[in-house]
Amino acid sequence: MGYEPSKANIINNTAAQTGKFVKVVALEDSVITLVSDFITENGSSTVSSINLNANCAIEGLVITSITLASGTVIAYEA
Repeated sequence: MGYEPSKANIINNTAAQTGKFVKVVALEDSVITLVSDFITENGSSTVSSINLNANCAIEGLVITSITLASGTVIAYEA
C-alpha cells in the first residue's frame, strides 16, 4: 500500500469528504472529525473534535473520512 499523495483537496465546508487520505494539513485553525481504522478514540474509529492549529498535520495513516466543524484543511489522497 503506497502512502504517496496523488492529489490534493482543499476542504472548507462541513460536508463529509471521503477517500483514501494520507495527509491532512490545516491551512488555518480548524476543528475536524475523522474516520480511520488506524486511529481510534475509546475503541471507535471515529475521532471527533480534533483541534488543528494552522500548519499542523496528521499524516502516515489512511483516513477514510474528514468532516470539518470549522476552518480549512488540505487533504492529500493516495
